[in-house]
Amino acid sequence: MKSKLYKMMLALSLSGAVLAGCDTSDPDSGADNEETVEDTPTEEGDVQISEVRVDVTSDITDAVQEADEAVVSIINMQRVGQNPYGWYEGSQASDEDKLQQVGTGSGAVYKVDGDTAYVFTNNHVVDGSDAIEVLFKDGSRVEASIVGADLWTDLAVLSIDSEAVSATAEFGDSENLTVGEPAIAIGSPLGTNFASSVTSGIISATGRTVPVDTNMDGENDWEMTAIQTDAAINPGNSGGPLINIAGQVVGINSMKISSSTIEGMGFAIPSNDALDIINQLEQNGEVVRPVIGVAMVDLSLVSPQQQDAILNLPDDVKGGVVIAEVQPDSSAAEAGLETNDVIVSFNGEEVANGIELRQEIYDTEIGDEVEIEYYRDGELQTATLTMRSTAEQTL
Repeated sequence: MKSKLYKMMLALSLSGAVLAGCDTSDPDSGADNEETVEDTPTEEGDVQISEVRVDVTSDITDAVQEADEAVVSIINMQRVGQNPYGWYEGSQASDEDKLQQVGTGSGAVYKVDGDTAYVFTNNHVVDGSDAIEVLFKDGSRVEASIVGADLWTDLAVLSIDSEAVSATAEFGDSENLTVGEPAIAIGSPLGTNFASSVTSGIISATGRTVPVDTNMDGENDWEMTAIQTDAAINPGNSGGPLINIAGQVVGINSMKISSSTIEGMGFAIPSNDALDIINQLEQNGEVVRPVIGVAMVDLSLVSPQQQDAILNLPDDVKGGVVIAEVQPDSSAAEAGLETNDVIVSFNGEEVANGIELRQEIYDTEIGDEVEIEYYRDGELQTATLTMRSTAEQTL
């Protein structure tokens, strides 16, 4: 008798534990709490467990549903086995056989124009590729072509056949983000096996300045203005969307700070910044920027002995940009700039390093006349430059 009573009490306590777990959800979260209880047939004397199913919806699930069909995996394919003479080991193999997957990232379809659809992603996701494939949520794959890519903003635009596209992503206004509002990342962390993964968090900060080493030489040569989020961003998420609670793309996931002592510091390119670059890449295949036509070195990287012996700088000059090379027929050449000149001011703004000089240059328009200040043999001089454009990635 005691045993039978004990089993009845246990059955009630187990059922109660499941229902209590449902009750802990926020009643305002949008969850549909209609429950379907099915009795499981049991043999006499067995503990009876009720199955409880709850259809849960929330602002986050609604946002994901708005965007996830447009999110894709980007597969970077490269030829392998090429020797220094230009032919491949196993030369009987076809070109397709020589291509291997070397990396993956994420992206999203943002536009359909007739037979062509356009996908945004990161430049570093497609860099070095010999072919690119786009993997959709349903598992289908299509070939993609690079329309344009930009090193400095780490953005790229791909084109694919629109026949495979079932949805496009909508951009939101990153200027209206509020610190603390929900942020959701969708992508393929650690590769296509985890495609369409969703992580959520908040907007941790806006307008963050993040140093970037574009050529991987150990020296930062650019600064990116980014959205900071604690939504988990892992390798493979690069190029995928960061969305708001309305399912709109407010950022393009680009990087994270990775360390055993750091948690939840990911960064995304703000949508308002990205859209201007994406439009230029789509229309022109490149971002046309003003340049002055020099190669440079930060003054801080020049030893004090060389500063004294070669540059002959005054002791109070602590920052600037040393001209290492002047391109022929460039704006700098026409203005009379020479190797070893040290630029300390551009367009009325002091510049302490190459990052600051690039930012000032890219804030001007092609055709603008700009005054610069520089030291030559210890003497401060001025010159006027006319801003021009070039396809080469130099200043």
